[in-house]
Amino acid sequence: QVQLVESGGGLVQTGGSLRLSCAASGRTDVTYNMAWFRQAPGKEREFVAAISWNDFIIYYTNSVKGRFTISRDRGKNTVYLQMNSLKFEDTAVYYCAANPVLSRRDVEYAYWGQGTQVTVSL
Repeated sequence: QVQLVESGGGLVQTGGSLRLSCAASGRTDVTYNMAWFRQAPGKEREFVAAISWNDFIIYYTNSVKGRFTISRDRGKNTVYLQMNSLKFEDTAVYYCAANPVLSRRDVEYAYWGQGTQVTVSL
């Protein structure tokens, strides 16, 4: 079992930056593929970014390419999502997820955090 706790969300103006953190605990002897998803009010949860267990493969959804960066600190068992040039449409609850298999599909992820709210004001 892996427990995931997100932090770093908040209110930011358009064009601003935030860094989300996802701290893993529990069975951290296994290195998982990690991903960030988000869900805006009234919308389905969508894929944002993913990083493979060995950090060799990184995926982004098109709308965040060039603005968001996913990274991992193995010593801290933490994955980050650096979000720059934030837009109003980035407003959502952001979730991190872990899985033995790298995927862009939320249904394939076994472990989830509780989410952190990101609100971008106009």
